[in-house]
Amino acid sequence: MSAATLSIDSGLLKGVWRAGELAAVAGRTLDTGYPLLNSALPGGGWPVGAMTELLQRRPGCGEWGLLAPALASLHAAAGPPAAVTLIGAPHQPFGPALIARHVEPLGWLRVQTQTPTERLWSAEQALRCAAVSVVLLWLPRVEASHLRRLHLAAQTHGKLLFVFRPESAQNESSPAPLRLHLSWLSAQQGRAAPALQVQLLKRRGPPLAHALTLETATPRLQSLLLASRVQSALRRQASTPVQPRHEPHDQLRVKDRSHAVDRLASTA
Repeated sequence: MSAATLSIDSGLLKGVWRAGELAAVAGRTLDTGYPLLNSALPGGGWPVGAMTELLQRRPGCGEWGLLAPALASLHAAAGPPAAVTLIGAPHQPFGPALIARHVEPLGWLRVQTQTPTERLWSAEQALRCAAVSVVLLWLPRVEASHLRRLHLAAQTHGKLLFVFRPESAQNESSPAPLRLHLSWLSAQQGRAAPALQVQLLKRRGPPLAHALTLETATPRLQSLLLASRVQSALRRQASTPVQPRHEPHDQLRVKDRSHAVDRLASTA
């Protein structure tokens, strides 16, 4: 028998992911609130029913500004209170700042634990709870097997799960389909507020060589910070002392000779 060439229409392979393109997401996604970030994520948003890892040098590097638009959309869709569970959060979220972003922290549950094992157990129980929509978990150290268990729990119960880990974990294996590294960009000329730099470490798609820069500050905060910078510059300019003008030594000698006493002395 002669060998036959099998030709398969690419349209029949809808379930096959090609590494050169973003993967199609079978489940739901949630709009991140940032079109630039949406365009870089499979499905155009945060994956619902999956674990997303956010790696930081230290807590407080822009995670609330990054997640606030998604949390606000959940609040608008579900109505107050949006069921959000914080486990092992290093700091109490600043309520007025969240409210300014249309995020209502009323009814949030904050679980304080002592060990990573307790945090993992608390996160798994929260994912199983029907009233919980989002779980935010801070983990200093964790084994890959424990992460797989959390990822499976998020898949089984269809929940949003964000796990915050130190940036030193970026070379460790993880079952998370989406891993991001967060860092701050200081305010520069033309930018009133610091911006958030997001590097996609892992996604179901081709690598993204460049980092994304997101303006996470609200327009009102940006205007306030810009006005503060202008006022500070004006105060520095007003407080700068005026330096006296020093003329060259030769010019002083010429002027001295024009004095009346000098003329009398020269004719004596």
